[in-house]
Amino acid sequence: MVLGVALAVTVVNWLLAHWWVLIALCALAALAGGGLLRRRRRQARWEAVRARGLRYALPHLDALHHTRFEDAVRDLMRRDGCRDATRVGGSGDLGADVKATDPHGRRWVIQCKHRRDGLAGAAVGTPDLQVLNGTARQVHGADVAVIVTNGRVTAPAVTFAEQQRLHVVDRHTLGAWAAGSRPLWELLRAVPPPREPTSLS
Repeated sequence: MVLGVALAVTVVNWLLAHWWVLIALCALAALAGGGLLRRRRRQARWEAVRARGLRYALPHLDALHHTRFEDAVRDLMRRDGCRDATRVGGSGDLGADVKATDPHGRRWVIQCKHRRDGLAGAAVGTPDLQVLNGTARQVHGADVAVIVTNGRVTAPAVTFAEQQRLHVVDRHTLGAWAAGSRPLWELLRAVPPPREPTSLS
């Protein structure tokens, strides 16, 4: 401890005698910090521009792996202003692949159903909607519960969704959303009214 104190006193005395070194170090630190801050701001601006211009064509979405499809849905929600949009899909996701809070304060829970063959793939059926219905609001606290697919949805599933206040984004709606610039809530009917905006929205 004595050696440590002695060393600290020696360093302080040296810096007092050579004060210009301390000023130079502070100036270098300020320049480095300013450069890092400018770089981060520039990156944030670029990300904002990229997000605003984000578009996907349906053939591109068809070709994605199912996890990348979930990433694409997350990125589209971010493009629409949901800054906290997160992909949470995976084993044990309890019916939620993407969660987000929109600029109106509404909590979105999205289940993604990717079909490699698009319309030719297996249709999304009522059981898929039942899983979403059983967990979206009760487990995840959703204001808006959505199932998104690049394929097709059976008529009974659409009827069930309407009865349970679930939203279905089929291939047609997905194409309009992914290739356009309108947020998803402008493309869906009967979305709950806005809440108060939050710090995450």
